[in-house]
Amino acid sequence: MDQLRVLFVDDDADMRRIVKDQLGPQGFVMDEAEDGAKAIAMLEKGNYNLMLLDINMPVKSGIDVLKFIKEKGLACKVIMLTGRVGFSVATETLKLGADDYITKPFNFDYLLFAIKRVMGMK
Repeated sequence: MDQLRVLFVDDDADMRRIVKDQLGPQGFVMDEAEDGAKAIAMLEKGNYNLMLLDINMPVKSGIDVLKFIKEKGLACKVIMLTGRVGFSVATETLKLGADDYITKPFNFDYLLFAIKRVMGMK
């Protein structure tokens, strides 16, 4: 598999930096956006293999972005991230087509495991 293009969308700049710093050395090509509106603009310009998508953000939520991906038929896997703990939120995003759901704060090893599982990597 070629290098994986990942778009990480989170309104927390520190979270974006930490995850980018951890995934970059693993061979992932990382782009980032601070809100859902910017993420949609980036999706309209380029292809991504995977999106790490925070649910609660200003302007457009992660759920708005997930709906956009599914409506456009983009071949982008999606792992939803949130600080909100609740089975109803997880269920909603999975019903909308998310490939996985991780609650913050998360362990980096678990994030990497989830990415590899969703992307079919060993």
